[in-house]
Amino acid sequence: MAARKQLTRLRAPYLKRILLEPSRVADWDQYPWNLPIFQGREFEFEFTTPITIIVGENGTGKSTLLEAIGALAGYDEAGGGKGYMPVDHSGAIDKSGAALAAALRGHWLPKVTAGWFFRAESFYSVARYLDRAALDSGGAPPDFLSWSHGEGFIRFFEERCRRQGIYILDEPESALSPTRQIELLKLLQRMERSGIAQVIMATHSPLLMACPNARLFRISRFGLDATDFHDTDHFRMMRDFCSDPAAFLAEALYEDEP
Repeated sequence: MAARKQLTRLRAPYLKRILLEPSRVADWDQYPWNLPIFQGREFEFEFTTPITIIVGENGTGKSTLLEAIGALAGYDEAGGGKGYMPVDHSGAIDKSGAALAAALRGHWLPKVTAGWFFRAESFYSVARYLDRAALDSGGAPPDFLSWSHGEGFIRFFEERCRRQGIYILDEPESALSPTRQIELLKLLQRMERSGIAQVIMATHSPLLMACPNARLFRISRFGLDATDFHDTDHFRMMRDFCSDPAAFLAEALYEDEP
């Protein structure tokens, strides 16, 4: 009965906006406050579509931002669903996601915190957690680990992403072939059409960046701005490679040689 009370007839997105509270920042010179997205010591980000995609180079703060959003929704930094603690990261040095979450305020309509926070690097820990929890309760485990890495990912997405909720996906393509990425795109389309799922995803995959009806944002040295996937470095690099692989590699591999 408790789960039913959380359902709403309103359509996604449920998390409408996140806003930085500058008074909660202890030191603007420390990470993550020194990231470009916080230049000017202010930050506000609106979600207007069911699927939002964030791209950018490594180190620009994509994962930190997703960790903070996950924390606002009640998820553990290591991933999982609400109330799950699949990984003991109490001794972790990097606490930037939690620090950012403490300085953010989320605006919800309504606050739907069912869903999942998927992190590729903690997938196996989460899968083992789910298997163990099912066995402890006397049920059959989902057994995601008996499949190949990519197949396990897809089975996990298909099983966990059918319900109303907010789904945060941090680089889900990491174990997926191009064919499997298309399967994930199909799933994202079903989630978008259902109207009951909000997806916030960080990715390096040009295929996933092209998800129809999604809003795409790029983190750069200028901040966080809306963009088209044709204008991303990821797409341009893949286009140039496919156009002339030999010439692309000749330039890319030897451009720094004397």
